[in-house]
Amino acid sequence: MSRTLTDGTAVPGAARDDGAATKRKAALVVALLFCFMVVNFADKVVIGLAGVDLIRELDLTKEQFGLVQSSFYWLLALGAVLGGMLIGRIKARYLLAATAALWVVSLAPMVGSVSFGLLIACRVLLGFAEGPATAMATAVTHSWYAPDKRAIPTSIVVAGAGVGPLLAAPALTWVMQRYDWHAAFTVLLVVGIAWVIAWLFAGGEGPVGTGRAQRAAGPALPDSLPYRAVLGTGTVVGLLVLFFTTYWSVAVKVTWLPLYLREGLGYGAGETGTLVALPYAAAAVFQVLVGVASAMLSRRGATSRTARTLFASALAAVGGLSTVAFSLLDGGTVQILLIVVGASLTSAGYGIAFAAVSDVVPARQRGGAMGVIVAVYSLGGIIAPLVLGGLVDSAATPGEGYAQGFLLIGVLVIVGAAVCAALADPERDARKLSAMSGAGPEPSPEPSRQSDD
Repeated sequence: MSRTLTDGTAVPGAARDDGAATKRKAALVVALLFCFMVVNFADKVVIGLAGVDLIRELDLTKEQFGLVQSSFYWLLALGAVLGGMLIGRIKARYLLAATAALWVVSLAPMVGSVSFGLLIACRVLLGFAEGPATAMATAVTHSWYAPDKRAIPTSIVVAGAGVGPLLAAPALTWVMQRYDWHAAFTVLLVVGIAWVIAWLFAGGEGPVGTGRAQRAAGPALPDSLPYRAVLGTGTVVGLLVLFFTTYWSVAVKVTWLPLYLREGLGYGAGETGTLVALPYAAAAVFQVLVGVASAMLSRRGATSRTARTLFASALAAVGGLSTVAFSLLDGGTVQILLIVVGASLTSAGYGIAFAAVSDVVPARQRGGAMGVIVAVYSLGGIIAPLVLGGLVDSAATPGEGYAQGFLLIGVLVIVGAAVCAALADPERDARKLSAMSGAGPEPSPEPSRQSDD
């Protein structure tokens, strides 16, 4: 909207200035949300990095440590659904700040000595608080960009999931070697407080979109639809299967990969800190490159099915094949390369997959729908660490148990990719939902929200 003087005369260039200011604010919000995801995944990976020392200090079995890792996901689904439903009802500036503040509270006891029970309680609280993080970050990102412009910023934000452990692995390993594992949690606590302050000053939610952007994107979606209709589309079901199966790989990468490198493959603590960072570095790079490639495909006329869902499925399938391959090989450079590819490509399509979700979900319901999606796929995070821990404990050697676990995960990811490729078709489902609502052929504008500014 252009500015006017008191006599009603339009100010020259005001509309252009408003548009430039919105773009700058959108870029700032994306940067803050990227940092939000960085902190989110650094919090996740620290327990794995501290695993060997923590197991020794608390005298835990591998099965108990698997329970600790699994406990992070016990209330994650509940947090994801509740947090997703609050998006749009509470201003994003305050909602995300409160969410990150809960992370800080859950980390505080870890600065000192903890019992096994308190350790479990802290992980449960952190999981509950981090449950809606991806849904919140994605929904807020989409509120600043038109549907056909979302692939790149969404991929940048989701890339924070790779950068967080990438920075945390070597940095926190150094801190733990110089001091102890408790010091690593102190660092994360301070970083979390700093992010909350920055977000309160500079964060917020933007306009959802424009009528022009919606027309460019395809059939108009109504303001709201029954959740059973939205969540029952082939696109959402297919993406749910893809997220659920690939999240086995994500969860194990966060929880067990450091121990696998040390106990299964025999690397030292310093080498492990460096090697753990490689899959996250690759994941962060792939996330951004995939977003750029998807946007280029869209500009050249590719459908959302091709540029988003089939693309994401293909990436996951390659990651699954790499996971199967490294589980069958002995240690060495080739195996490390396959570990990096398998652990990074399985989740490289998350940014474009979430963009595809927004193609078939009405704007006002995106937070809730994404919360449900995160809740469902987080179940993989509960199951995977327990399954791998049980296999390691029951195998003749730790290396054999790890190999069996990663082989299972690789096959599961390949199956999930195939199911998603067969079911997901955003254009088809958007047309069905539009017809169900009785919307006419001319798309209506997406509802706009008041900015948090």
